[in-house]
Amino acid sequence: MDGLQVIEGMRGWSTAPILVLSGRAGSAEKIAALDAGADDYVTKPFDIGELLARARAAARRSNPGTEIAIAEMGPVHIDLVAKEVTRDGAQIRLTPREWQIMEMLLRHPGKLVSQRDLLHRVWGPGYDTETHYLRQYMVQLRRKLEVDPSRPVHLLTEPGMGYRFRP
Repeated sequence: MDGLQVIEGMRGWSTAPILVLSGRAGSAEKIAALDAGADDYVTKPFDIGELLARARAAARRSNPGTEIAIAEMGPVHIDLVAKEVTRDGAQIRLTPREWQIMEMLLRHPGKLVSQRDLLHRVWGPGYDTETHYLRQYMVQLRRKLEVDPSRPVHLLTEPGMGYRFRP
């Protein structure tokens, strides 16, 4: 597992600030880390005072209190840390993209997550307008996670805008 995978994995369940300390000073590495979810990128060698100031700034910008690592949807239990979903104790398998969608929605409980933000995060910057991908995955997620997929109560659509997770 490389550093980018660690960052992406953490971003699935945590909004804690992530500072990357690296000996790689190239723009491509910095861009990749920041796009993966890092809040700042500091190259070695660095001044400890500057590092501490960057850490304080990242902590000020973070929004604690909205993180959830475990969610309940009726009989469905979602553990973002363990990457595990169960319904009445039976394991439910989610694809990697389904996980990314759920992680993003669960990180913002009750709040609208725009289609554009979901597409950008899950598929990448070139897919910001490909809403049909997202619709298909939401149908799959509702089939797997909602008690009655035709009348969802947790994975809600805001037509033309995005999706909302209602705990």
